[in-house]
Amino acid sequence: MTKNLLPPRAEKRPVTATHHGITKTDDYDWLRAGNWQEVMHDPSALPADIRAYLEAENAYTEEQMADTDALQEQLFKEMKGRIKEDDSSVPAPDGPYDYASRFVEGGQYPIAYRIVRDTGEEAVLLDGNREAEGVDYFRLAALSHSPDHAFMAWSVDDKGSEYFTIRIRDIETGQDLDDVIERTTGGMVWSADSQTLFYTWQDDNHRPCKVYRHRLGTASSEDVLIYEEQDPGFFVGLGKTQSGAYIMIDCHDHDTSEVHLIPADKPDTAPVLMAERVREQEYAVDHAGDTFFILTNRDGAEDFKLMTAPAEAPGRENWQDLVPHQSGCLILSHCSYRNHLVRLERQDGLPRIVIRRLSDGEEHAVSFDEEAYGLGMSSGYEFDTTSFRFTYSSMTTPAQTFDYDMESRARVLRKQQEIPSGHNPDDYVTRRLMAPSHDGELVPVTLLYRKDTKLDGTAPCLLYGYGSYGIAIPAGFSITPLSLVDRGFVYAIAHIRGGKEKGFRWYLDGRKDRKINTFLDFIAAGDHLVSEGFTSRGRIVAEGGSAGGMLMGAVANMRPDLFSGILALVPFVDVLNTILDDTLPLTPPEWPEWGNPITSPDDYRYIASYSPYDQVSAQDYPAIFAIGGLTDPRVTYWEPAKWVARLRDTRTDDNLLLLKINMGSGHGGASGRFDRLKETALEYAFALKVSG
Repeated sequence: MTKNLLPPRAEKRPVTATHHGITKTDDYDWLRAGNWQEVMHDPSALPADIRAYLEAENAYTEEQMADTDALQEQLFKEMKGRIKEDDSSVPAPDGPYDYASRFVEGGQYPIAYRIVRDTGEEAVLLDGNREAEGVDYFRLAALSHSPDHAFMAWSVDDKGSEYFTIRIRDIETGQDLDDVIERTTGGMVWSADSQTLFYTWQDDNHRPCKVYRHRLGTASSEDVLIYEEQDPGFFVGLGKTQSGAYIMIDCHDHDTSEVHLIPADKPDTAPVLMAERVREQEYAVDHAGDTFFILTNRDGAEDFKLMTAPAEAPGRENWQDLVPHQSGCLILSHCSYRNHLVRLERQDGLPRIVIRRLSDGEEHAVSFDEEAYGLGMSSGYEFDTTSFRFTYSSMTTPAQTFDYDMESRARVLRKQQEIPSGHNPDDYVTRRLMAPSHDGELVPVTLLYRKDTKLDGTAPCLLYGYGSYGIAIPAGFSITPLSLVDRGFVYAIAHIRGGKEKGFRWYLDGRKDRKINTFLDFIAAGDHLVSEGFTSRGRIVAEGGSAGGMLMGAVANMRPDLFSGILALVPFVDVLNTILDDTLPLTPPEWPEWGNPITSPDDYRYIASYSPYDQVSAQDYPAIFAIGGLTDPRVTYWEPAKWVARLRDTRTDDNLLLLKINMGSGHGGASGRFDRLKETALEYAFALKVSG
């Protein structure tokens, strides 16, 4: 192996800007490609000097991690050995067919197929492995069959840029039509006549802002624009009610929403506004019979409530309470069937499912026994049914898929996740701790470790966190952490503020001018694990991605002594510069989440006070591994690149500091199921390396 050499330092090319009378110099802004929009579509458009710098960093990382090559291969084999390679989903019924997907041994991508329910005859709809041949990146976003089962719309991204191309396949012939629709979000909705497709188009700034109507057999240039969002802070999405009666256009930012409706059997009808947007009010809609069911935070319902409105007059003035607001019990989602209403709630950090019979209002909850667990709910294709599907798992229990009868309350296990290499839940322990934070709030922490792990402070720990956008991290089963736990690690998830684990207030207390709580909660979780003997200070590897990567940068600045290593995946670390730049894809919609430093001096100062890139200081840092993606439209590649450059120039230690930019993928990393495991193996090899 050649002598270890640091990659070339990022050349300082100071860029100075003044906002609100505050002058800020950015020494590494040259790492941002001026033609970034072109790079999203064509990675070869990256300027040569930036490409050379990133490739030098990648080569340095590969050299520094070369001593773990055998370990990485072993980790990959372990994780791959826990995957049933020829796995299949549980078929979902829709009229005369069951729709499902499966993997074949050695295959990276799913194969979609359907079964004739009467005869059992099977037909392949799309083979992801075949479609992915000859491309470095392949992400299948959506498959949607038409109501008459004659066509299937499918969408794919072949660069990692999250611009998806929609194609339409004739199921009988297996051939795609000439219809090709580009620059979409990947989702699509069929009209009732199976001849019209609705989709959302993205502009040059990656904002989904227009909804088009496409008629089968016509060129996309003839598609009809039916809605355009004028507010650059709002995104547009599409959906369909479970009844199939209405197509929904959803306009939203992080705390405000608005729905427009189109009768699915009258696709040429102009969208009708249900209730105009009101700042900081959200609502989501489903439908059954002559009633709309509305999930909303109206009237100060912080943890949301369910209301109804007549289908013929759905305006806000006609909304009536159905399930009242209950503080601390957050209603997450709902689904309407012909005779039942299903809702998913979270209380005391744990999810639960509640079934309501529409005829008489009788309710019951689906119960579970473990101390911590995760739930997933699938609405399915059918409306006139008493059955719905959910998936249950815990940190120790592999996923179980159940069909549940809403009338008889019978629960039928349809699938148990298989671990081919073997897994005994009794070898492991799942715990739920409550860590006291700086202000007395108790932060839930979910743990997984082997029963034979010594809890005397000697065990290393991987502590995962996110804490933004109200996203709650489920305490569900994952095959990957077992490779750390089997090597003596304690694996922990800190359910910090900024998520919704303890209700909507938990989210509000970790955003805008209370963002500091997110970081302090994570630090409190680490300190509590130390005080309870699960690990020791300096034995914790912290992990987080995207906004969780921002968390990683912040806690590395605030408490470097607590951690032996930091895994920052696609990290949002250049927060102030990004939120100041309204030409970037996500900036205007982000202002409700973080504040607007362009218009508010207070927001500017507050964001600057924690922005990881801006707060790098001359101190010792733990070992750090930052990973980004060249075509990532969410967290642009230059954020981790600039952060590492500033750390190299400023820190006082010589601990491992690595940067890897995936030159052929975006926010989600590698697209294939096995390639993604190789990336995880690299990340875990780093954690093991810095933990001794």
